[in-house]
Amino acid sequence: MSGAPSVSAWRGPMRLVGKRIGLALITLLLVSAVVFTISGLLPGDAAQEVLGQGATPEQVAALRHEMGLDRPAAVRYFEWLVAIAAGDPGNSIVANKPVADIISERLPNTLTLAGLTTVFAVPFAFLVGIWSAVTRGRATDRALNIMTLAMVALPEFLVATIAVLVFSVKLLWLPSITIVPQDPTLGEFLRAYALPVMVLGVGVIAQLGRMIRAAIIAELDRPYVEMARLKGVSQARLIVRHVLPNAVGPIANAMALSLSYLFGGAIIVETIFSYPGLASLMVNAVTSRDMPLLQACAMIFCAAYLLLVLIADTVAILANPRLRQG
Repeated sequence: MSGAPSVSAWRGPMRLVGKRIGLALITLLLVSAVVFTISGLLPGDAAQEVLGQGATPEQVAALRHEMGLDRPAAVRYFEWLVAIAAGDPGNSIVANKPVADIISERLPNTLTLAGLTTVFAVPFAFLVGIWSAVTRGRATDRALNIMTLAMVALPEFLVATIAVLVFSVKLLWLPSITIVPQDPTLGEFLRAYALPVMVLGVGVIAQLGRMIRAAIIAELDRPYVEMARLKGVSQARLIVRHVLPNAVGPIANAMALSLSYLFGGAIIVETIFSYPGLASLMVNAVTSRDMPLLQACAMIFCAAYLLLVLIADTVAILANPRLRQG
């Protein structure tokens, strides 16, 4: 009997999580249709790109037939969707090899870059957000607000250009091109990733720090905080033991939105620093009209964003005590 209330208490949150998963799958299906449609609207012809400008119309028509480009778009979409769902995104038109093999070579690099940026940026963002919230209205808060607002306003290509000029050209501390040796030492590894991680981290620190500040300030204005202060609870204990646990939901959503910024920033950063990641691969696929590769890369980015949002929603649901009431 004692276990029955706990099971029933979790039934509501689990139902909400199930709905979120269903919505995420429906969204991913709609996104797949958008990705397929937009990639088909790009200027140029994939068969013409493969054969070159000197190909005859008959050769182009024959290759289009071989690639299936002369079939209705709806038929090609459903065949592609079934193949993607089965884990087979097809063959690259330009490289003439399976798209899965090409992505498997680049995906670990992008995950490494994203992981290092997260480890670097999230602690700094929490420090900035908490410090700004507890000093609300003071000079420190105003200075941090101006600094983070300026960091948000700066585009990634400008931050990257300034970083290269300062650290690579003037000081000669860091390489302007990210080349990681086969068996790097810790120093070589950190030196190779320093500039890309720094450039990507600037935007994440600023955006996430501002949103954490807003979430903590909203909690600091609640009556239980005033009661804790009247009882003599220290500021550090108040933040760590009371405010942060109650702000888990908003902070989780803020982290999901801020970390999704990595996907857009990675395209610019990987291009500027010649980093062999998934984002630069997608840019090359657009340039060469390699539709299977472009569509697979776009779907991976969209799925990763939806996964981040789903995790944030799940954390917010499970952290809300009102949803666990019998």
